[in-house]
Parts: sequence; C-alpha cells; structure tokens
Amino acid sequence: MNSTASVSTQLHLPQPYLLFLGDTTEAGYAKTAFGLRDWAPEQCVGELACSEDAVTLGLPKLTPAEAKARGARSMIIGVANMGGRILDSWMPSLLEALEAGLDLVGGMHTRLADTPALVAAAERHQRRLIDVRTPPRGIPTATGRKRSGKRLLAVGTDCALGKKYTALSIARAFKRRGLNADFRATGQTGIMISGSGMPMDAVVSDFEAGAAEMLTPDAPPDHWDVIEGQGSLFHPSYAAVSLGLLHGSQPDVIVVCHEPGRTHIIGLPDFPLPSLEETIDLNLRLGRRTNPAIRCGGVSLNTSKLSASEARELFATESRRLGVPVADPIRGGEEFEHLLDHCLR
Repeated sequence: MNSTASVSTQLHLPQPYLLFLGDTTEAGYAKTAFGLRDWAPEQCVGELACSEDAVTLGLPKLTPAEAKARGARSMIIGVANMGGRILDSWMPSLLEALEAGLDLVGGMHTRLADTPALVAAAERHQRRLIDVRTPPRGIPTATGRKRSGKRLLAVGTDCALGKKYTALSIARAFKRRGLNADFRATGQTGIMISGSGMPMDAVVSDFEAGAAEMLTPDAPPDHWDVIEGQGSLFHPSYAAVSLGLLHGSQPDVIVVCHEPGRTHIIGLPDFPLPSLEETIDLNLRLGRRTNPAIRCGGVSLNTSKLSASEARELFATESRRLGVPVADPIRGGEEFEHLLDHCLR
C-alpha cells in the first residue's frame, strides 16, 4: 500500500473519523473539526487532544485504538494553526494513530508526506498519509464548453463569512425537496466533510478554471451541483481563485454571501468591503463569460451576531432593497425557503 495519496474528485476519504485537536485552545483554529462535527456527525466517532487545555467538540474522548475498535478508519487533523504547521507536540499522537491502524488525513500547509517520521511509520504499518491540499494530476486548462446539468455557486463579499455553510445548507435543502443534488467541495474542510473535492487554493492559476470544470462535470439535466465558493472577486490576495472557480463552474445561479457589520476585507483594513450590489453585479458580469444565462438566486447573510428579531428585520429590509430573497441558511425559516424557490425557478 502506498504511504501517500492525493484527493481527487473521485477519491473518497476513509470514513469514519477520529478528530485530532492537538493542543489548540482557540476554537477558531479548530474550525475544520467543528465543521466536521456540525456537517458530518455520522462520520465522527470521537475526538483526541494532546493537552487537557485543548478545545473540545463534546464528542467521546478516545485513544486511537479505542476509535479503531469503534469503526474509525482514519484520524483527521482538525486544526489549522498559524502557518499550517505540524507541531512536535503532536507527533506522539499522530504516530499512535498509525500504529493503531488508522490512516492520517491532513490539510495543513506542512504536508504529512513531507514529514519523515510519519512517512516511515506509515510504511511500517501499511497506512496512508492523505494530504487533502494536493490537487490531482493532469488537470487540464479550461475549455469553456457548456456542460449538461445545473450548477449553483456560493460567492461572497469577502473570505470566511459563510460560503461553505451556505452551499452545504442549500445542497441539504435541495435533497430534502427530493432533488438530485451534490455538494462540491473546494477547500480542505469541505473536502473532509464530503469526502471528496478539489483543493482550489492549491491549483496553479492557469488550471483553476479547468479544475472547476473537473469538479462539476456533465450531469443529468435535473441534477444540481452546489459549489462551495472561495475567496472574493474583490479580495486583493485571493481574487484569482474566485475568478477561476466562477468561470470554470459556469454557474446557472449564484448566491451572494455576506456578514452584516463587516466593513473591511478581513485582515486588510485598507480595503473596504464592496456593497452587495457591487458584488452581485461583478459576479454576474464576469460569470456571463462562460454562462450568459447566469443569475442571482439571492443573498445569504451570516447573522450569528444578531438576535432572531434583528435578523428577520434585516432580511426583509435587504430583500426589498435588492429585489432578491435574503436569508440566513443556518436559521432557516420561510426566508430560506423563499431563497430556495428563487434559485430553482
């Protein structure tokens, strides 16, 4: 068995998982683990930390051997620290997981396959080291050819404001309505939640649109690909990824994601956030290059900092102002159902 593997659109991760929290004390640095707990709970058998002060997911605290006995097939590094480094303090736990018969899955900038001690242990125990942020080989340049099936892409005014949760919520809601739909992951946490996907931020720029075409191939006419967005067309650092994903996925519908109260690009205070009107307009204008029929299905607001009454008032106000449905998919409710109706019309 090979000790390394790449995640492509066809390779599924070994599920279920033991979630590794390391010694992370900030919940924000464990968003991968929290995302898996929230969106793939049936695939999470427990959690493991190497410090008593680490954050907890509220899952059973298991050793790798105990997790293996409960059916786990891999341990996922569920944290993303500054710099994406594998810390020395984690190594005993990572080695213990391999010894217990679990594969290791990571999405760090430091690749598991570039860590000699892990490579040696994986070969010794015939386990795999799976680096999620490794694009598949042979990604072609995009052709722009119109593909069959339907596609919805979550886009945003900025990074880290709800594009993944929006796409997951819409895909789940479509399935509840009996539609043929799949969530298409484009980032490490989404890939770990769904078990497959395309790590768009690790693809060479010339092949971004081609990678998006691979991720969303021809499909039956009634099938929906609901695609996790990345970055923002207005982001001075990540706009290239956003544009390649927009052109390659050829969405029939976009849903624009935004966090009320945020005024500047996160981490870049010299760059004001675009308005929702600007965001809708630019995505539609650029999206028409590969799909002239692209339209906006609505706006998804991350209202986690607002009360229920404040959120509903904002939905109504913004919907009247923008002329499209506005909702928070996590809150659900009639506003979200209206947004779904508009996406499907």
